[in-house]
Amino acid sequence: MTQQVTQGIKVSIKTRFEDAFVSNGKQQYAFSYIIRIENKSKDVVQLKSRHWKIKDALNDIDMVFGEGVVGKKPVIKPGGFHTYSSGCILLSPFGAMSGYYEMVNFTTTEKFKVSIPNFKLSAPFSMN
Repeated sequence: MTQQVTQGIKVSIKTRFEDAFVSNGKQQYAFSYIIRIENKSKDVVQLKSRHWKIKDALNDIDMVFGEGVVGKKPVIKPGGFHTYSSGCILLSPFGAMSGYYEMVNFTTTEKFKVSIPNFKLSAPFSMN
């Protein structure tokens, strides 16, 4: 599990290789991940958007930006958490993801970024 805390917000990630398949004549690799966002601060916060950098072993880089996470903009109270799962497809059996969430502090109305630590995606058969 990969974890990081930014301004009292802890992000924890677990990854899983799902399967390999061929689509449009190309070998592809499916990965899933579960992210838990914990509010260890004293203020109520809301996740507004996400920014991802997804890189595979072939040096293909995808940048993904969007509102919320899986259709939600969760409000997280102090001591609370939000968990969601998602996934991605790579053209190689290993890669990595990183990024950040844009959040707002309801007490101060301040917008701030929460780092999503770099985490690896790897198919078990590709490891030495």
